[in-house]
Amino acid sequence: MYAVYSLCIANLRKKKVHNGLIGLLILLSTLLLATSVTVILNTNNLFTDMHNKTHGSHEMLELGDELHDPQKVHQWWSEQTGVTTSELIPFKILAGITKHQGEKSSVGLSSKSVYMMDTSPRPYAVDELMFAEGIESSNPDKGNVWVPSAIAYLYDISVGDTLEFTAGEKNFELKVSAVIVDIPYGGPFPTNARIWMNHQDYNEQLHAIQGKDKYMMGLRFDDYSQSPRYWEQFENDMGTPYLDIKTNFDEMSAFYLIMNKIIGFIMIFLGIVMILVALFTIGFTISDDILSNYKTIGVIKALGLSSRRLIGVYLAQYVLLAIVTIIPGLIASQFISNVIIESTLSSLKTAANQVSLEGNLISLSVGVIVFIVVVLCVFLYANKARLVEPMQAIRYGMSESDNSTMTKRFAAKENHRNSFDRAPLLVVIGFRNMLKNRKASILMTLLASTLSAVLVLGFILINSISSMKETSASWGYDSSDISLSVLNTSVFDREEFDNAILSDSRIKSIGWLGAVSGILSSEKSLNSDQLTSQPMNLNLHVMDGSYDETGYTTLRGENPRYKNEISIGIKVAKQLNKDVGDIVEAYIEGYKHKLTITGIYQSIANKSLSARITVDAVKVNRPDYNDYFGVFIKLKDIRDTDRVVNEMNVKYKDSVLAVSMQTLLDSSVKQAVASLILPMSIMGLLFTGVTMIIVYSISRINIRKESKTYGIYKSIGLTSTKIRWSITLGIVVLSTIGAVIGMFVGVYILPMILGSILTGYGIAELPLVLNWEGIIALACVTVISAGLGSWASSRVVATTSPQILVIE
Repeated sequence: MYAVYSLCIANLRKKKVHNGLIGLLILLSTLLLATSVTVILNTNNLFTDMHNKTHGSHEMLELGDELHDPQKVHQWWSEQTGVTTSELIPFKILAGITKHQGEKSSVGLSSKSVYMMDTSPRPYAVDELMFAEGIESSNPDKGNVWVPSAIAYLYDISVGDTLEFTAGEKNFELKVSAVIVDIPYGGPFPTNARIWMNHQDYNEQLHAIQGKDKYMMGLRFDDYSQSPRYWEQFENDMGTPYLDIKTNFDEMSAFYLIMNKIIGFIMIFLGIVMILVALFTIGFTISDDILSNYKTIGVIKALGLSSRRLIGVYLAQYVLLAIVTIIPGLIASQFISNVIIESTLSSLKTAANQVSLEGNLISLSVGVIVFIVVVLCVFLYANKARLVEPMQAIRYGMSESDNSTMTKRFAAKENHRNSFDRAPLLVVIGFRNMLKNRKASILMTLLASTLSAVLVLGFILINSISSMKETSASWGYDSSDISLSVLNTSVFDREEFDNAILSDSRIKSIGWLGAVSGILSSEKSLNSDQLTSQPMNLNLHVMDGSYDETGYTTLRGENPRYKNEISIGIKVAKQLNKDVGDIVEAYIEGYKHKLTITGIYQSIANKSLSARITVDAVKVNRPDYNDYFGVFIKLKDIRDTDRVVNEMNVKYKDSVLAVSMQTLLDSSVKQAVASLILPMSIMGLLFTGVTMIIVYSISRINIRKESKTYGIYKSIGLTSTKIRWSITLGIVVLSTIGAVIGMFVGVYILPMILGSILTGYGIAELPLVLNWEGIIALACVTVISAGLGSWASSRVVATTSPQILVIE
């Protein structure tokens, strides 16, 4: 046993740098795998816990009085067993907020739609509000409002700031007295928000807005899977399907979970790759050690040390190494997981509800799995020591069969001219080193491929989100140049506005977009009165103008152009089992239509649970329809955008807010970019550093094995610099091959796998913006890091005399 211990300690001392490298690989693979599992697990848990703690709604209803009587709907749901119903909360919609105190108000903030809520006294049975900042109270005091954490944290709004709102022909100001967590409207990347007002302020400030109050109510089911049964009963009892706006739990939770799922996927992939690299390195190291010390092992076995104890030497060495590195990896994963989750789920954070990570046992299980995999790998490769025969090892320094093979190879080389005879000397030396050490070459190529794929994927994701203006149509948004919101319908003359806009030579097209609630269902079978699938209640986008000119696209088919046409989201198509050319039955604001599907599109905003129709379809039954929430303008020259926006805001300052589409997208995606930059930067730096260290270590091993050859080269006049350049050249060629492979993987294969995760969010094809200059530049980082590691390792050739090299 003492012999095993002595040999184990000797191995650890002899190769400190290399053992430290392998330990680092095991640590990083543990770190990445444990972090990914912790992030995915806690993302779901934190959201679910907060949703349960606030008695969050599973469905949110928005009601007017045109389609349903809000009081009757509320009463019906209140009478249902197994359903908890919130109060009926009055609200009116305003466009935008202006922040006066502190930093200059963001254009993105002023472009948000805000639901001004008439706050009733807390607590609430459904969707209770959690206070993140400010003094908790039953309702806001006069002159104060509560704002959701989603926009407060994103736009740096704090307690004490003053916000300005526009209602009718006047503006009014309210002071922020609290920041609250509002689950249904508090997710990342918010496009709208609920502002909670004092009852007296609500009546005084919003009376100038035309139209009656609308109402919200939340429904929380004891068993959410029973929701379709309740809605069937609702239709039977009320005599009509539900026709107003309904937001379900999937739509509420989508943006809370999507970013961490993307980050978790990337980390799992990288963790698996890292552990594979670690195992390959361990196997390479053990195999190389057995071959390099074949004669020594033979002598030791001849002296009586059994094969089992020899294997025990390697097992003891790497078991100790694994224990020492896995534990810090698990501890560090908790810290990094906490940073990532706090960054992506900041809107759920309150002073009394700090992020507390769960799943320590699962993280520990990840560490145990890594440990077992390492031990099995060590045992597999160390088992080669059993094959060492003492007599052959002492005589040949290798097995007899290997000696015979080498002798034949040397004889063959004497009889055949080498294909490198006419190549430059440095190239011959570099390629000889590369071809002779094939396992090391494969490992370095694999490393270069992995690093290149990691860097390229991270760059593509961040660049694609940052450049969403180029692919906004593929995400389900429009690709117009300017977006307008009508702030005051009482002083806005649409006919005059349209005439002015269309007479402007800079304007290419204009489209008015609204939304109505509708129900889509498959047609009944000819031989049955039963529907082939459940009807779907969803939002129908209404376009007065051309979807195509506004920039909306489809995956298959075309956008609707006539009153009997419709295009549907991919999840709607899947649920109804419909495709282009099929017919669907649609209830649009209570009126039945038969529409032909002309196209199928994808949209991340509502998980593709929506449809598009023309305004002509609505005007069949509502000729006076004029409820548009957005105006989208396309310009002939995009360089005129800022000038046109400024002119519109000056000319229609009392009725319209104009914003460039680039500004809107920037305000929506900056949080996504910020969430991705930190983890991708960390992983990119880790892999770059690991690649340099591994290349350094492997090159050092190869140089040690070839030390006699390099000593001969130096003794016959070849300079150290030329030898070092030849070694580095071979590594650079290998890493270049790996970088090219990694580019292909990072551009095509990994986004394809990542896209499969986003199918649940209504995205069938991941829209990417490929900046090849940046992709090639990051691939070059792989080559440079590998070259630097190789150059640093070859320094031993320059600092050692030829005589000592030959002796070694």
